[in-house]
Amino acid sequence: MVTRSTETGTIPLFRVPDYVMFVLTLLISCGIGIVYAIVDRNRNTTKDFLLGGQKMHPVPVAFSLTVTFMSAMTLLGNPAEIYNYHTMWWWLIVGMVLAMWWVSGVFIPFFYLLGNDSVFQYLEMRFNRLLRILGCAALILQTMLYMAFLLYAPALALNAVTGLHLWGCVIGMGCVVTFYTTMGGMKAVLWTDTFQAGVIIAGLLAVLIKGSMVQGGFGRAWTQAADNGRILFDDFSADPKTRHSVWSMIIGGWGFWMHLYGVNQAQIQRCLSCKSVRSAKIAMWISYPGLVFIVSMCCMIGVVMFAFYKDCDPIRYGLVKKTDQLVPLYVMDILGEYPGIPGIFVSCVVSGSMSSLSSGLNALSAVSLRDILEPTCLPKLSEFKSTILSKLIVVFYGVLSIILAYGVSNMGSVLEAVYSLFGILNGPLLGLFTLGMFFPWANKHGALIGYLTSLAFLLWIGISQFAYGLKTPTAPLALDICNWTAQPEDAVVPVAKNTTTDTDTDSSPLMNLYRMSYMYYTALGMVIVQGVGLPISFLTGYTRPSTLDPRLICPLVDALCPCLPEAWRKSFRFGINHEGKYGKKNKAEEEEIGLQNGRDQEDCEKNDIVLTGVKRLDEKTETN
Repeated sequence: MVTRSTETGTIPLFRVPDYVMFVLTLLISCGIGIVYAIVDRNRNTTKDFLLGGQKMHPVPVAFSLTVTFMSAMTLLGNPAEIYNYHTMWWWLIVGMVLAMWWVSGVFIPFFYLLGNDSVFQYLEMRFNRLLRILGCAALILQTMLYMAFLLYAPALALNAVTGLHLWGCVIGMGCVVTFYTTMGGMKAVLWTDTFQAGVIIAGLLAVLIKGSMVQGGFGRAWTQAADNGRILFDDFSADPKTRHSVWSMIIGGWGFWMHLYGVNQAQIQRCLSCKSVRSAKIAMWISYPGLVFIVSMCCMIGVVMFAFYKDCDPIRYGLVKKTDQLVPLYVMDILGEYPGIPGIFVSCVVSGSMSSLSSGLNALSAVSLRDILEPTCLPKLSEFKSTILSKLIVVFYGVLSIILAYGVSNMGSVLEAVYSLFGILNGPLLGLFTLGMFFPWANKHGALIGYLTSLAFLLWIGISQFAYGLKTPTAPLALDICNWTAQPEDAVVPVAKNTTTDTDTDSSPLMNLYRMSYMYYTALGMVIVQGVGLPISFLTGYTRPSTLDPRLICPLVDALCPCLPEAWRKSFRFGINHEGKYGKKNKAEEEEIGLQNGRDQEDCEKNDIVLTGVKRLDEKTETN
């Protein structure tokens, strides 16, 4: 018989075996970094450190793609979402598959064949350096805030229900992930992510299986959740204020994940570590079942967790303070009697955080080196010095993320806060890339004004929603069996809603705009950039397609619909010659082009060394 914390008023805490499992996870991650530091000790090049030498197998890349953004935010936030609201979140996997189709067909070939270490180099090639710097700044801001969340929020949740020291956990995770990313570079990140993916799967399975057993089977837990309004899949409301509808999850999820996997530096960098375009596409499609599995497991855990606590909400009785602490509490309630098993789940949560942290650190290192330092103040660094500088940058951002973790303690729900932040910053950035890739007439003036307009508009909506306290009330939560203490007099069961609202009855157009679901932010930001950027481009002197380098424009119809007749596809190329890049006759050439890019880069490095030697010989001859 399981002893519930809601019946006793006390939370079971960690025991020695749990700490052993937790520490073991950290040590294995460090060990992987040390191994690759030793293996690659004679390969001190930025290509090896940032891209794994572009020789990585699709399988570890696929696991890394899966867990990079399936972080502790997902592992803690998704079950809490089902507990507090309903299962509409599950529709996100449809938006994911649409995004994967676009990413594998459009973005991966485009950036791989372009041959740049940083995605933001494209913005300077297509528009100007200012937009490249603005894009870098947006990525650095978003990634640093995200990493601060990744450190603080899981540590806070685990501290509340396991007894782990809060800042010891924060500093420990930050130091470990900084260490193995600095020591082993991309190879260590990819293989550590692969190990951590296994830990995440084991932790989720343990919780779901035991949780179902406690409820008498998953079917019984599903029935109990359905009886209390938690099972909902048919909300087709077109009202943008509906927090999670079929349309907001598919359209909004498509935009959100298309940015994360299509133009986000961390994910593109993983794809570039593969040896060819074909390998990168294989890695992307292998990662999709993993994404579906993790999201589905988290939703199912949310169902059994609600069935477990359906008669007594732990938050309103003060056992925990935030929804993000529900899952660790649930783990201790159902698995606390098995020494070491809660430690596996904590390792699962920590692994989710560290996989995302290492990806962020690696991406920030590439962007800071290629987009900021080299073009401005350090243009002639040797490969050895560039690699050392890349490692120092990782250390700098790792320490900074630990410091910033102090500033994110009052951000409310982790899941919604992260998706809102990502939507506000990433929507305009996705719009900037798609404006340049798909619309050859766009110029630098339209791109800049479109980007700034989109960013300002989304910031206005996000800040206003926060300022007015617009939130969606949770679904009904009972207090029937909280027998360990007296029921509080002010306990009121909230009304089940799926629309963002507040206590104010003001229904002005602006207030309705502020109530818009955060899931639309990314897609809306992209549309605004394109809707503003194109007219401004035509007003200020549009770019003639014939003057552009064909590599800078993606033939969208060729990429997504290669089976259409050639005459149809030709009309959508707008006079740009993409011969040898896309189309079913040339698909076999993509792998060779990708390999040739790598060979060209190596030849350039060799030529630079030779030319430097010749120059020095000439100078010595003149001196003599």
